[in-house]
Amino acid sequence: MSPLFPALASASAKPALRFGDQILSYDALRRTAGDLGRRLGGHRRVAVWATPTGETAVAAVAALLAGVALVPVNPKIGASELAHIIGDSAPSLVLAPVGAALPEPLAALPRLDVDAGADPGAAADAGDAGDGIEAESAALIVYTSGTTGPPKGVVLSRRALATTLDALADAWEWTEADVVVHGLPLFHVHGLVLGVLGPLRRGGTVHHLGRFSPEGVADALVGDGTMLFGVPTMYHRLAEAGGSDERLAAALAGARLLVSGSAPLPLPDHERILAFTGRRVIERYGMTETLMNTSVRADGPPATGTVGVPLPGVDVRLVDDAGAELTASDGETVGEIQVRGPNLFTEYLNRPDATAEAFDGGWFRTGDMATRDPAGSYRIVGRKSTDIIKSGGYKIGAGEIENVLLTHPGVAEAAVTAAPDPDLGERIIAWIVPRDAGSGPSPQELTDHVAGQLATHKRPREVRFLTALPRNDMGKVLKRELT
Repeated sequence: MSPLFPALASASAKPALRFGDQILSYDALRRTAGDLGRRLGGHRRVAVWATPTGETAVAAVAALLAGVALVPVNPKIGASELAHIIGDSAPSLVLAPVGAALPEPLAALPRLDVDAGADPGAAADAGDAGDGIEAESAALIVYTSGTTGPPKGVVLSRRALATTLDALADAWEWTEADVVVHGLPLFHVHGLVLGVLGPLRRGGTVHHLGRFSPEGVADALVGDGTMLFGVPTMYHRLAEAGGSDERLAAALAGARLLVSGSAPLPLPDHERILAFTGRRVIERYGMTETLMNTSVRADGPPATGTVGVPLPGVDVRLVDDAGAELTASDGETVGEIQVRGPNLFTEYLNRPDATAEAFDGGWFRTGDMATRDPAGSYRIVGRKSTDIIKSGGYKIGAGEIENVLLTHPGVAEAAVTAAPDPDLGERIIAWIVPRDAGSGPSPQELTDHVAGQLATHKRPREVRFLTALPRNDMGKVLKRELT
């Protein structure tokens, strides 16, 4: 296979990585990652303590240059989950920033310190490293969240990384001139694959904020940033701040592309950002197992509220509960998304049973429910296991109700779940974080608000108030904890 990062061969002084004040040129990255990659010789699989730093980015590039599978580890991981991941993936080495304290069992592994700022010397060179490595060889092993059992290791090949990043380049008109700004975690495919490896494959620049903040976003985009990657919780904070912050509004308006992913962006946030920037946030859809499947195209019509059309090379279909394909493109018929293409993962590590169960022939069962409109764009309704509510004979998407609840001026956050009901089968429960804890809306007011905009059977039967919704590191609401 040809190199994943052709721009490394240029030995250019152009910035490749920027983390805070630390900047590595393509020449420096070539030498630093090349030197580290040679020291990984003889290893089959290594872990990285995936802090949001330049050291994680250098470690990832080094492993890919060396053809060694990398296991990113969340620095906020719990003890039992960490023990499972290390026992399951069996890395022979851990890469970590100099001085970083590691928990057991990572601390028990042989360790190789990474210093992104160290100069390995002019003699250190990546050469043609990465050229000729098998396309199907494992590049990353990324562990899922484990909501239905112990986390599963998703084996992603070099082929999957290259094809998904090249498909996004086509959809987003992504070039070497782009500077991607983000503050995403680097143990997940969104931050690491799209946010770091993506710009490097294009020959552009990564500008990682270290820690997300509206002020940091404004500074980076006012500088040389052209694209912003974020998750809905980040865009919500930008929507909250941008209406009264002219500098932030201007910075967002000046970006070439605003991209949201990892969960649906609520329509009220779409509308607020559009109102003060004149720009639309585009959404894309992917999973750890599939990388990217669809996206709103930079050269296409507006498709707010959808995740766009299939990416080049990716086949997408909807199926009913019996597995039969649904051909309707009416924007109403709900089915489970299934995908196939070169972007898919190879296997769940050590889990041939789970790998086989995840496929319907050559199609991967995503567990996500969606509709398809006449333009071919998909709208995610929710997870089959947590977001589809069967109440009174109706199939109801939680996301539709959440969007309406978020239009109420007294609601800061909202999530919708279901509980067993002897009469309806399932009853709808709304979980609300009020804007003002002292004088929030009443349950009846919120129920009436939903009933006034949606069919009566979609109104919540219960409303419960919280100070915050439980979320994971990517900002997704953990609905299984809402009981």
